[in-house]
Amino acid sequence: MQYLTIWDLVLTPVFLLVLSSIAKRRRDRKYPPGHPLRKYYMPGLYVKFGGAIFIGLIYQFYYGGGDTFNFFSHAKIINSALGDSFGTWLKLIFHTSTDKAPEIYSYASQLYWYNSPNDYTVAVITAVLGLFTFTTYLPTALLFAFFTYTGIWAMYTTFVQLYPRLVKPLAIAFLFIPSTVVWGSGIFKDTICMFGLGWMVYCTFGIFINRDFSIRNITMLIFSFYLIAIIKLYILIAFLPALSLWLLLTYSKKIHSPGLRFITNLLFIGISAAGFIYFTSAFTKEMNKYSLEKIAQTAQVTRGWISYVSTQDEGSSYDIGQFDGTIGGMLTKFPASVVVTLFRPFPWEVRKPIVALSAIEALIFLYLTLRVIFNRETKLGVLLKNPTILFCLIFSLVFAFSVGVSSGNFGALSRYKIPCLPFYGAFLMICLNYPLLKPVSLKTNQENKFRKVAV
Repeated sequence: MQYLTIWDLVLTPVFLLVLSSIAKRRRDRKYPPGHPLRKYYMPGLYVKFGGAIFIGLIYQFYYGGGDTFNFFSHAKIINSALGDSFGTWLKLIFHTSTDKAPEIYSYASQLYWYNSPNDYTVAVITAVLGLFTFTTYLPTALLFAFFTYTGIWAMYTTFVQLYPRLVKPLAIAFLFIPSTVVWGSGIFKDTICMFGLGWMVYCTFGIFINRDFSIRNITMLIFSFYLIAIIKLYILIAFLPALSLWLLLTYSKKIHSPGLRFITNLLFIGISAAGFIYFTSAFTKEMNKYSLEKIAQTAQVTRGWISYVSTQDEGSSYDIGQFDGTIGGMLTKFPASVVVTLFRPFPWEVRKPIVALSAIEALIFLYLTLRVIFNRETKLGVLLKNPTILFCLIFSLVFAFSVGVSSGNFGALSRYKIPCLPFYGAFLMICLNYPLLKPVSLKTNQENKFRKVAV
């Protein structure tokens, strides 16, 4: 089916020019000449534009369809309701029940994901952005890349505040990893989740570390949390414990009394555990297959299904061995799952060109990891006492395990794993450069230069 039309060819250059012009004005206002972040702002956005266009072309001319076009097709149906009435369109946008609004049935009945909140949320966002692009695919994808870039940039600037001497290495980790550029730029769930993760990191750091209790920080923290919970709840399940530990260790390091530090740690752990239990209970219905009792079975079923589908896609499947549908059985695959997510496919496992790109990236990750492990100047025992490094590593490993164990296809895995890649990349970059620097204090003049970095 042909999803891209002549209008994509006509409108895409126009939107590239307009969006680039808006971004340049914003860069000039926030990052004047001489600012260390200035030279990375536009290149980071350009690669996202490129990623959005590239993956659209791949899905059209290589795969012949896929999720991104399914979201877009839903958006076209939603926006076609404007020919009926604006009220009908609004009811579809707000996911009104057909029992309460029978007039929308003719549209809702065409929407396969109307009763799937996580998928339908992406379709709704696509439809809203499509109002500005005449619901044309590539321009809409460019808007996705443009707006979600703010989340990635926010996450990058947060780490720059902590390590202002690592502006370039951190830019590589957060802005230029190929998988995150390609799979985190187009019309996908993953693009929106990366946007949410970025703002969660930025706002959490701003509120709890910089003590910036602005309305924007609080609002964006709640919004990003809700967005990820609706679309991919399992990301939060992996992310929140690591984030809580980051805050705990950051605060406890400032307490000089061992007894008070122990009590504070205990209280923080208790509050975090209680909050996590409340959170999982509040989302019991939405969590469903991600509940603790079902997560192992879900991983086993998901992996089996993807492996079955992969038999039709020769050259993309992988096998980490069988395991039973229990938590214990799943944990036995922890090392293999982390390896397959971060360091595979190996070069000899490549059977198709598109998998070769993932293999090159994985090989670079493996090389940098070995450098961290075997570099005599890098003392992991010392590094792992650093709250930020530990936060990046824990989230990366937990998330790499969760997606590696539940997938069975390199193609699917290359998309599922992108939330952990910037954090693992940051872990590597900080470790490799750690002997050359000391994390700056929040009270130093150099840090103050970055503390008010505008995103």
